[in-house]
Order: sequence, then C-alpha cells, then structure tokens
Amino acid sequence: MAELYQPSLLIYINVTLMDYFPILELPEEIQALVVERVASNSFQDLYGLRASCKLIKALADRRSVCHFYDVLSVPCGLNMHAELLKTCYAERNPSTLYMKGVQFFFTFKLQEEGLAFMKLAAGEGYERAVYTYAMTRNSFWGDEEYFARFTRESVDRIGKLVRSLKWAWGSLHGDEFRAKRDEFISNIVPSFYSCQCVPVLERDWVLWFIENSKGDKMCNSCSGSKRWGSSSVSLNR
Repeated sequence: MAELYQPSLLIYINVTLMDYFPILELPEEIQALVVERVASNSFQDLYGLRASCKLIKALADRRSVCHFYDVLSVPCGLNMHAELLKTCYAERNPSTLYMKGVQFFFTFKLQEEGLAFMKLAAGEGYERAVYTYAMTRNSFWGDEEYFARFTRESVDRIGKLVRSLKWAWGSLHGDEFRAKRDEFISNIVPSFYSCQCVPVLERDWVLWFIENSKGDKMCNSCSGSKRWGSSSVSLNR
C-alpha cells in the first residue's frame, strides 16, 4: 500500500488531524472501525490517517482493510499495483467484485458469472454495483424489480457516477445487447422526444444526447426511457 502514498500532499492533514480527532483515546476496536470507514470513503484521507502515528499505521496496513477500499476512486496519477488488487479481491472487496462482474458480463460475454459478481457487490451496498445490476437486469430481461428500490433522483445521481468512470465496459458487445439497443432506438427514442410532458432542450433525436435532452420533471415513462438510453450510451463507450 505504501507505493500509493504522496506524503508531500498530506503534511497539513498529518499535523492537524490528531488535534481535531483524538483517535488514540478510543478503544482499539473503535480505532479499527474508524480506519475501515475512512478506507471506504477516501484514499487521500486514509493516507493522512495512516501517517498520524505508528499504531494507526499498523491498523491501516491490516490485510482486512483491503476489503473496504473503493479501487475505482483511486486518484488519477496513483498506480494501484496488481498485487494490491489481488489482495482486495481475495478480501472480497466490493469494488473489485463489481469490476470483475462488469468485465465478465460485457467484455467476456459470461452473463451468468458476471451477473453473479455484480450481485455480490450490490449485496455489499456498493452503489455502482447496485445501479449496474439493476440496469443490466432491466435492459436484458425487462426486470423492473430492483429499480423499484430507487428514487428517480438517486437513479440519476448514481447513474452519472457510473458513467463518469468510463471504465471496463469495453467496445465488444454480443448480438443480444446490440439488438436491444437498436430496438430501443427505433421504438422508444421517437416517443421520448415526441412526448410533451416537458419541453425538449435538445432537438437531436438520437440516443447519444438523451441524457441532456429533457428537464428533470418529465413523466415516468420518459424518465425510464432516459435511464435506459443513458446507460446504453455508457455501455458503448
């Protein structure tokens, strides 16, 4: 893990951290929970916490902490070595399960195995996996059950997070995915743009601009179309 650190960025954090948060006054088991929570939220914060003292460094370097990293949130410019990724996967890290699921399903076309990995990551509460698992079941099998658990706002927020990564989807998709995408473009996109529920912001009647084509107060039907179209775009990147 040490190869990820950039100490020069953390001098201020390291000097002031213990003044504002006297973690050493907590029981060790609580200290360990704090380290795990920090690891799940931010690599930069974990670096600062780890550098605060030897005791916290020892807690942060425990193998079990690798379960809590979000490997997709590693800052640009920091390289995550293959051995660390392997350790994260061995610890059933949700973000690595998600990565493997997406790769298996969309790149290797191993749908059953890929969906199983995504479901495992979703079961751990990993937001990207929850969204992608629900979107995949909806896109390929018309299963709306998992989307019923989301508010419209949370779908938009998590969807944008997933699509912003531009990671691991690959450009190789099976005939089934392409057929569903073409069917959507032919049958759903025209009704989305012709619906008068809210004004159309963009007049390009194509799939690629569907995310920015209407305001947020569209009808449920158009919201569902936007959700499918936006995810279809992300899967083609």
